[in-house]
Amino acid sequence: MTSRREFIRISFLGAGALALGTGGCRIFGTDRLPGGITDPENGKGRIPTYCELCFWKCAGWVYKTPEGDIWKIVGNDDDQHCNGRLCPRGTGGTGMYYDGDRLKRPLIRTSQRGKQVFREAEWDEALAYIAVRMKKISSEYGPESMALFTHGSGSSNFINLFRAYGSANIAEPSYAQCRGPRDEAFIATFGEEVYSPEITDIRDTRCLVLIGSHIGENMHNSQVQEMSDAIDKGAVIITVDPRFSTAAGKSKYWLPIKPATDMALLLAWMHEIIYNDYYDRKYVEKYCLGFDQLKAHVRDFTPEWAHGITTIAPDIIRKTAREMANASPAVLVHPGRHVTWYGDDTQRSRAIAILNALLGSWGRRGGFYRPARYELPSPVLPAYPEPSRTWADLFPGKYPGAGLPVTNALIDGSIPENNPAYPIKGWIVNACNLMLTVPDQAKTIKAIQNLDLVVAVDTMPMEITGWADVVLPECTYLERYDVLRTNPHRKPAIALRMPAAEPMYDTRPGYRIARELALKLDLEPWFPFEKQEDLLDWQLKQAGLSLDELKKTGVKNFERENDDIYIGDDEEVEFPTDSGKIELYSSYYEQMGFDPLPKYTPHEEPPEGYYRLIYGRAPMHTFSRTSNNPNLTDLMDENSVWVNPKVAKEWGMVNDQYIRLKNQDDVVSEFPVKVRVTERIRWDSVYMVHGFGHAQKQMKRCFGKGASDTQLITRIMTDPVMGGTGMRGNFVTFITEKAGKEAES
Repeated sequence: MTSRREFIRISFLGAGALALGTGGCRIFGTDRLPGGITDPENGKGRIPTYCELCFWKCAGWVYKTPEGDIWKIVGNDDDQHCNGRLCPRGTGGTGMYYDGDRLKRPLIRTSQRGKQVFREAEWDEALAYIAVRMKKISSEYGPESMALFTHGSGSSNFINLFRAYGSANIAEPSYAQCRGPRDEAFIATFGEEVYSPEITDIRDTRCLVLIGSHIGENMHNSQVQEMSDAIDKGAVIITVDPRFSTAAGKSKYWLPIKPATDMALLLAWMHEIIYNDYYDRKYVEKYCLGFDQLKAHVRDFTPEWAHGITTIAPDIIRKTAREMANASPAVLVHPGRHVTWYGDDTQRSRAIAILNALLGSWGRRGGFYRPARYELPSPVLPAYPEPSRTWADLFPGKYPGAGLPVTNALIDGSIPENNPAYPIKGWIVNACNLMLTVPDQAKTIKAIQNLDLVVAVDTMPMEITGWADVVLPECTYLERYDVLRTNPHRKPAIALRMPAAEPMYDTRPGYRIARELALKLDLEPWFPFEKQEDLLDWQLKQAGLSLDELKKTGVKNFERENDDIYIGDDEEVEFPTDSGKIELYSSYYEQMGFDPLPKYTPHEEPPEGYYRLIYGRAPMHTFSRTSNNPNLTDLMDENSVWVNPKVAKEWGMVNDQYIRLKNQDDVVSEFPVKVRVTERIRWDSVYMVHGFGHAQKQMKRCFGKGASDTQLITRIMTDPVMGGTGMRGNFVTFITEKAGKEAES
């Protein structure tokens, strides 16, 4: 078992030794500061922020040179999200600020969509252009015919704008393309989601089960640190993955499962835990509903049955089930984050939730803790107009288990041939690159061509900005105030982000963009504060705090009102489900026409000569958002495709050879990708890091580097419960000749 120190070193890729300088210059392996810069230990001259390079939003401090240039970012010691340490992405945040390719001025399209011909415009003209068309759409079709796709800290500004405008068609792609099945499954089981960051008590767990969860590569900061602590304490790590991931290398058990068979393994584990009396009997009897139905349901799902499906040996299934039972209730079957795989993802996540319930881990030390959140006061605004139609009315009865708007439903509603109940005629896309985020690019483009208005608000010229009618350049998180971060955690907390520099070029903060557009739409009453910082100061003063105070500390932690982070012995608990119990058998799903207990359904196998396409993350990159960052590109500037040695031999491929990938629908990767021959991937699959293969030429560093997995994901298995887009049913083969000029080098 690897030590904590070694695991953090591997996972963070030396992030602690990485100091980022102006213009992307680095100082490696030294504590020497440039002349005149305040020593970070003294805590002077530092500016509080929280990171925007991923949803973890770690709090940190920005340091500047005597000339006023942003120099480096370090973690805030008081922050529960990072404990004073930032990952490579966080330390590389200065690269966003200094990236010369970033958007600089508002742009208005001067040609048909699909051709990137724009002219520069003044802000007033660009916002007026948008407002005129939004008013026209509202007048002709209703305000619900505008849709917002948004992500990140600035979402609240545009959500407020849209609700005031009269549209509730507000979607975060992270729901239907990432975490939605998990959230809905845990709500159906426990009545509560797992939040972000997840309420996983990894630091005190005695057994951690990772099933398709790549901790150490997806860089969920505090979870990496807590896993390192758990390793030091002797915790058993079980990793289920067709790929030998970083986490698998730190595990007692690696189960190289056949892709698309996870449900069979989960059901076999339930069989073992129930029929060997391994489950937490007292917990289940006191808090759970439907145990007898579950027991009958898994009667025949033996390890031998699962072996024939998963290729995992029966004795390994039994041993790992015993390891979980021995650690109970300090055991954690991790819920994962990106869980949209095969179209039955809500049910697979239900199986994970049920397994945790059997082991008694929900609400227990070493399992899932009870979160606490600081509730900030909100200003009294006029009542929002009540929308006459929502996203669910586009296709009545579709995705009945979705608790939030579904991105792909709004895209489908933008295509007249789909016969939506009413048309979606305009989009505002804020900080999410739909072209690389949402699968089936051809459908997204078809939808765009049917719209009357497309607006992109972003910091970088992503692929989606090339399809917009108007591009609004947002300044980076280092140049703006934003909402106070109040994510749930072990203790309630507030974190401040404030500008470390004035906005570069002619860029603006999201709050100002949203407010000035609201003024042109006659919606000023919903934006009573002229500046974001005025709103923050008002909120803090109402809470008995002040903005000046928070500028000094960056983070303020509060004690919990009650000592209730874990369920106490014999505590009476009413769970927020219909029954008030943990629902192993879901009557809620049964009423909607879905299986009340998870079932295994076989999935399609790769055709002869094809291999299942699996994708994942790298610790220095966030989706497609950071591929052009000058600091992070130096750490990884292109992806590669992992190929098992037996397969490489059959195809005559060698390490670092450039090839192209072709999927089952004859879609060929636009750019070649380098081969990595490795035993770390099963022979029936290939693996690549998501977020590369950018076709946007304005991003000079990442253009044409590596291949885009999104481009190859043309077959989508949509989750019928909540609309999640299952993306792992795509298969690729290899084109080894004439792959491109890179192949000749």
